Amino acid sequence: DDLIAGLLDAFPAAAALCSPDGALLAVGKAWRSKMGAMSRLPKGGPAMFLAFAAARRDGLGECVLRHAGQDWRLSIQLAGQDRYLLRLLDAEELSPNTPLHRAHTPIELDVFAASAPFGAALIEGPDPFEGVVVEANGALAAIVGADTVIGVTLGTLLTAASVGEVAASLAAGRVGPFEVAPASADERTAHLFLTGGAPRWAAYLLDITEQKAIQIQLAQRNKMEAIGHLAGGVAHDFNNLLSAISLRADDLLLRHPLGDPSYDNLAEIRATVDRAAGVANQLLTYSRKATLRRESLDLGEVLSNLEVLLRRLLREDVRIDLQTGRDLPRIRADKAQIENAVINLVVNAGDAVRASGGLVRVRAARVSAAAAAVGLGYTGPAGSDLALIEVADDGPGIPPHVIGNIFEPFFTTKPQGEGTGLGLATVYGIVKQSDGWIVARSPPGQGAIFRIFLPEHIPPLVIEPPPAPARSRTQARDLSGAGRILFVEDEKVVRVIAARLLRERGYEVIEASDGEEALALAEQHAGTIDLMISDVIMPGMDGPTLLKAARPYLGDAPVMFISGYAEAEFSDLLEGETGVSFLAKPLDLKSLAERVKARIAGA
Repeated sequence: DDLIAGLLDAFPAAAALCSPDGALLAVGKAWRSKMGAMSRLPKGGPAMFLAFAAARRDGLGECVLRHAGQDWRLSIQLAGQDRYLLRLLDAEELSPNTPLHRAHTPIELDVFAASAPFGAALIEGPDPFEGVVVEANGALAAIVGADTVIGVTLGTLLTAASVGEVAASLAAGRVGPFEVAPASADERTAHLFLTGGAPRWAAYLLDITEQKAIQIQLAQRNKMEAIGHLAGGVAHDFNNLLSAISLRADDLLLRHPLGDPSYDNLAEIRATVDRAAGVANQLLTYSRKATLRRESLDLGEVLSNLEVLLRRLLREDVRIDLQTGRDLPRIRADKAQIENAVINLVVNAGDAVRASGGLVRVRAARVSAAAAAVGLGYTGPAGSDLALIEVADDGPGIPPHVIGNIFEPFFTTKPQGEGTGLGLATVYGIVKQSDGWIVARSPPGQGAIFRIFLPEHIPPLVIEPPPAPARSRTQARDLSGAGRILFVEDEKVVRVIAARLLRERGYEVIEASDGEEALALAEQHAGTIDLMISDVIMPGMDGPTLLKAARPYLGDAPVMFISGYAEAEFSDLLEGETGVSFLAKPLDLKSLAERVKARIAGA
């Protein structure tokens, strides 16, 4: 080692000895003065790889070495088994205008490139795309989908768009990698690397189709999540406005009963509010913030009960085939939401085949997670069995450029005036909020297939007490009451109307516009508050935080939260709290008054 170091010091040029992996075994004084302290060569990309390959084959290779912002001409010479002599041939730093020297391009593929899992080829000609492929490994032919690539030009193996983009990038000075698509399989994606130069080029092609698909799926998922947050926020604000209209309409309907000239107009306003509330609930469902009433369901029973309704929803010339199978797993979900999802899918399938009077197939079955992942497109976690709901049609199908957007809200392929674009978005939200997965497929010429996968629910054994006797409802309920209510709502129009209506029914109402004001009022009226009604999402202190801070002043008084979001959105913030209930927005007078009376009477 001392002898080698002495010989390297005696070299007039900067010299070093390295192993095949670039680790420096010994360096001379001139090398140290130019390159400083380093234990291995910096990465040099394809040019350095080709230079080492040339040194192994021909005994000598050259490339440009970049270090600390400087370019050096590096000579690589084979110096025995597993050792290479390195020399910096230029003593001075290259000028920025000096073109980079390239590694010697091999005259044939070495054994590593020939057996590599990525495509490799040698191209003869002044232009890499017009030059002829003179050598190529087997992986290249497999990636471009050709039986042979020898004797053809690289440009014919790629799409015209790919060739144009790469040529423009090369002219602009880019060195790659370049994203290209094979001409015979343009659904695939590959990265192209080019090195060398006229008269011979080396090309490397790496198939990245699967990685690209994962990137697209991740981007689509992030996009859907962002749209979901936006939709949830819009629906929350919309529900506040609907609460004000709904409460005002209910009050006016009490003042103008049936037979009054204004009754019909008020009833129409109330019906419109209900329709608008349905749209807001669809947005909340898509964003997975809708209030669900989950229960253990027999999937076969749910679908069987829907069959008559589904047949009525479809045109007479559209046939429906319902197959529920046996031994279906139970699911835990909101029955109304699952029915809504199936109805939306069946109606869409009926619209797809109405021109031809085709067939809509609805199938329910038990499948294992492994079988669902292999042949049915399931991408969820492995585990217990799944409940499958499949809705298929034999219509024209969904175009490939559209299928990635069908679950986005307000996206529709129907003619103007025939669709809101919320149907499939609602289905997506229902499935996701039910801890399930949904897959859409449209094989060419086979219509469209939607598959919903829901986890199996095994209910615990519970002995239920006998039902209480039904209470007579021969008389309308009295909605009046007595008690002091602390009403906290940042939306003024909702707070003012609700507080006035409660006062008219005998309650004393203290209003607060935010959590901080409510906390001060709770302290001022400590021990005398019978019920606190609070919004959940408010500027500054939110509802759950207010409850924890105000509990010493409220004592055992019940608390009722009102929100346009689902109760599950904040239930984890109420851990350890008792006497808390929830009322979803938009509010209506009857529900609000009944709930208030029940909560105060129960306390």
